[in-house]
Amino acid sequence: MADTMQFDLVSPERRLASLPVTAVMIPGAEGDMTAMANHAPTITTLRPGVLRVESPQGTSEYLVTGGFAEIGADGLSVLAEKAIPMDQLKRAQLDELIEEARTTYKTVQDTDQPHGLVEDAAKLLADMEALGTHMSL
Repeated sequence: MADTMQFDLVSPERRLASLPVTAVMIPGAEGDMTAMANHAPTITTLRPGVLRVESPQGTSEYLVTGGFAEIGADGLSVLAEKAIPMDQLKRAQLDELIEEARTTYKTVQDTDQPHGLVEDAAKLLADMEALGTHMSL
């Protein structure tokens, strides 16, 4: 059996996963990455996307809207802003997340916010819309 590491996924609402895994594909803000046992210690921010978890029991996927991932040699902890198991995600939930991102973008655009904040909101909206385009819900 391949080397495993402990994986924990939590959101403000609940703990979604806690299990040994062989690999986790992470939608990092600076690019996608895969964490496996004995990974170099890393902390990264997440962008909206799909977190794919491979374990001896099979593969599971979660929609995350952002957050942080802390990777160590023997474990990975993901603290997600929002996380939904893909097999439980409904189109209405995704549409709600897209609308929330659209509202945030319009708000920062209209309130004379620093340019970087407007760019971040635009990126969030683009990421959420791209998720909606690539998912078959």
